[in-house]
Amino acid sequence: MASSAQPGTGPSEEFRFPGNRLGLAEDGPGSVAGWGRRVLALLLDWLIAGLIASAVTGKPMWAGGNDYNTSHLALFFVMSAILSGLAGGTIGHRICGLRVVPVRDHQTIAAPPGLIAGVIRAFLICVVLPAVVFDRDRRGLHDLAAKTVVVRR
Repeated sequence: MASSAQPGTGPSEEFRFPGNRLGLAEDGPGSVAGWGRRVLALLLDWLIAGLIASAVTGKPMWAGGNDYNTSHLALFFVMSAILSGLAGGTIGHRICGLRVVPVRDHQTIAAPPGLIAGVIRAFLICVVLPAVVFDRDRRGLHDLAAKTVVVRR
């Protein structure tokens, strides 16, 4: 028995792909970044912050310890806040071909998000949980709170 499509069962005009509601492209530059690139960028940023913390504390990364762990997290926070807020992306974002853009009234803006948005994003990423709860536009709670979205360059 052939089934016919019922009204309302397919993708709505409002949501056809991640970023559609924000006026972003479906794929290519300016489209919402995929999870693989975003996770790789995060790991690169964490590694860079760890290397700097290792140099500052004089301890190797694998040694750990309270002073190293605190330095590592603090450096990651500062680096993420400043770079994503003022430059539109961290070192990991740049390496992975990503950028952070602000969203205002469901439209993206070409300028960097600003330092306050960077601080909000970085703080909530450091808390971890907000970064793993996301909407259908692939915006985590940290992006929603900072009114940003990560897109491909």
